[in-house]
Amino acid sequence: MALAVKALFFDVFGTLVDWRTSIAREAQALLAPHGLTLDWPAFADAWRGEYQGAMEEVRSGRIAFCKLDVLHRRNLDITLQRFGVTGLGEDDKRNLNLAWHRLDAWPDVPGGLKRLKRRFLLAPVSNGNISLMVDLARRNDLPWDAILGAEIAGDYKPKPKVYLASAAAFDLAPDACMMVAAHSNDLAAAAAVGLRTAHVARPTEHGPGRGEAAPNVPVDFAAKSLEELAEKLGI
Repeated sequence: MALAVKALFFDVFGTLVDWRTSIAREAQALLAPHGLTLDWPAFADAWRGEYQGAMEEVRSGRIAFCKLDVLHRRNLDITLQRFGVTGLGEDDKRNLNLAWHRLDAWPDVPGGLKRLKRRFLLAPVSNGNISLMVDLARRNDLPWDAILGAEIAGDYKPKPKVYLASAAAFDLAPDACMMVAAHSNDLAAAAAVGLRTAHVARPTEHGPGRGEAAPNVPVDFAAKSLEELAEKLGI
């Protein structure tokens, strides 16, 4: 099976990068100097909690497609209001919104991707926009062959066109591509349009014991890390 796959597509938020710890750190660094003392992980959770609802506005056709940076900025205003944060200037808000460009990878990711690149084409298939993906790649030394996903498709996962447009960008049939993610819903959607699937466990994504330790849908491979996935793929 693995030999027929030519490209690996990766979810990024949660699968490759630890958004919760990173956003909590960035929020504290930017807001604490303003005299604010918040529950920083809760702030990160609340901001991320607006993510699916904002994208659903696009997926449903209620608003036109816009980059995730734009949605994150709208969601930031909601989150700041919820935590009673007032008086921030626009420059401060813009810098805080760019925290999503400064997320740190899980420890196994840079080495695991380099190992997987020996055999496969690699690309993010993320809801993050291209500039965001490039910044994360440069920060974490992620060796992409291309940046694919929402922005090239003009829609957000789990809409079928996001997976299919990514396969088409590499001139590959869907079954020559494998979606790698820590989220079973992402993998189920990819499998429904013909992609192979691999689950990577991130059991602490949303905090201790609050992440997927194993898939809850059928997958082709399940691994605890990218290094273990490389082993299972014979690399």
